[in-house]
Amino acid sequence: MNFAILLDGIKQLFQGDGWKMPVMWIIGGVLIFLAIKKEMEPTLLLPMGFGAILVNLPDSGAAAVIDHLFDIGINSHELFPLILFIGIGAMIDFEPLLTNPKLMLFGAAAQFGIFFTLCVASLFGFELKDAASIAIIGAADGPTAIFVAQTLKSNYMAAIMVAAYSYMALVPVVQPPIIKLCTTKKERLIKMNYKGKKVSKLTKILFPIIVTVIVGLVAPDAVALIGFLMFGNLIRECGVLNSLSETAQKVLANLITIFLGITIASQMTANEFLRLETIIIIALGLVAFVFDTFAGVMLAKFMNLFSKEKINPMIGAAGISAFPMSARVVHKLGLEEDNSNFLLMHSIGVNVSGQIASVIAGGLLLSVVQSLI
Repeated sequence: MNFAILLDGIKQLFQGDGWKMPVMWIIGGVLIFLAIKKEMEPTLLLPMGFGAILVNLPDSGAAAVIDHLFDIGINSHELFPLILFIGIGAMIDFEPLLTNPKLMLFGAAAQFGIFFTLCVASLFGFELKDAASIAIIGAADGPTAIFVAQTLKSNYMAAIMVAAYSYMALVPVVQPPIIKLCTTKKERLIKMNYKGKKVSKLTKILFPIIVTVIVGLVAPDAVALIGFLMFGNLIRECGVLNSLSETAQKVLANLITIFLGITIASQMTANEFLRLETIIIIALGLVAFVFDTFAGVMLAKFMNLFSKEKINPMIGAAGISAFPMSARVVHKLGLEEDNSNFLLMHSIGVNVSGQIASVIAGGLLLSVVQSLI
């Protein structure tokens, strides 16, 4: 063992900003704890946590390697988020949405927090490109957040990526209290019948193609994300690529998520991450997340004023893009109020609509911001 190198490394911890490195080890340890003990997005938080420790070691030899991986997978071509969307698309069943298209309204409403937070972040003095990148955290959609922040060349990539994926993992913790504050017990007890109309195979095949074309016309900047998402879904629904669909859902999605986690960690260096702006960004991300949930629930309550067939307003909260976690949270809350109240299919329909809406919202943000800067 070379004790001179060891002593030099220890000395660095006590010089200048060296104290920040052990702080990042603690942050990395917290992420690993959440991944293992709490099982919060372990395929993502565990590599992020371990990577945060790796890149914050004195003279870390791993930092350059992870930086190179970041440059290939995210910085140059946004490759990892796009490939991950193929896997996500292959996981999604749009049938609950296709049987009840009005659920798309909740997905749209649940993007309100993004645009609200854009205004708030601008008031805090962030540049427009950074404010937009921070706002998209509210979509609870990591790949879209990375895509938007990277395309706009945000100055706060690390904080935005960590916040986006952390809030995805914290959906079961953050959403229930918000939902309960926004609803009464009587509203939470509303039962919704799932009619379960059969959707033809042709409809399921045409849906991803039509959505891609429409989004391409409405929000061209979102067509890469929506295209890869819908391509993954087409693989699922075509019926002739079952083995490829399984691979995309399991092997591909998990592998890319691991690489994504470790590459995000390359941006979690102490000097870049430990600053006041990071705390503000994480707080603003929570604001976006809260208002997205609030808007979805409020739309359902508003619709109930005019609808004979009442909607359980909790399903509106599933309009964020955290699929399928948010849908499961709503379903679980319904069962807690009444163990015969099954909201899963309705909340899944809202949740997949939120997946589409979040990508469109990201594309619209890109179009608006790029036209102004």
